[in-house]
Amino acid sequence: MDTTRHTAPRHGGFTLVEAMVVVAVLAIVAASAAPGLAQLLDTRRLNAAAHALATDLQLARTDAVARDRVLRLGVQSSGSATCWVLHTGLAGACTCIGAATVCAVGEAEIRSARFVAADRLRVEGNVASIAFDPLHGTVTPAGTLRVVGADGRAVHHVVNAMGRARTCSPGGQVPGHRAC
Repeated sequence: MDTTRHTAPRHGGFTLVEAMVVVAVLAIVAASAAPGLAQLLDTRRLNAAAHALATDLQLARTDAVARDRVLRLGVQSSGSATCWVLHTGLAGACTCIGAATVCAVGEAEIRSARFVAADRLRVEGNVASIAFDPLHGTVTPAGTLRVVGADGRAVHHVVNAMGRARTCSPGGQVPGHRAC
């Protein structure tokens, strides 16, 4: 007589309860990581915009001397959008209107950058326009331009009368920039 027991073969896999536990743990981990990821993305956007503004300030200074023509970098705000425009001509010769830059006849946009509410950035200045002199690369007036994130952290570009820009972050809030 055969006394061995026959049992049904057991198949590997997860039960529904085990799968639900794993999904719940993953949801908790993702929810705890989301705020850190959002802050990281905001910091990256802020640094990228600040670097672009520093580059445009340097371009304005060197290009004014190379072109032997006054160049201006103007900061503008309209509604929830802000921008800066590097252009030829007088203050206000070029303006940001919607998604386009419009310049007066005979004047030209060299570079510009726009920020809308979805970008979570804005650009500000204590002066509306800085003129770069072609003779020595000096500026009139000296001023501070700021790129500000939605959380209030900012990167300042302090432009002195010689046309040199010093970059800093108030209280050292933005990594990679010295404190102001």
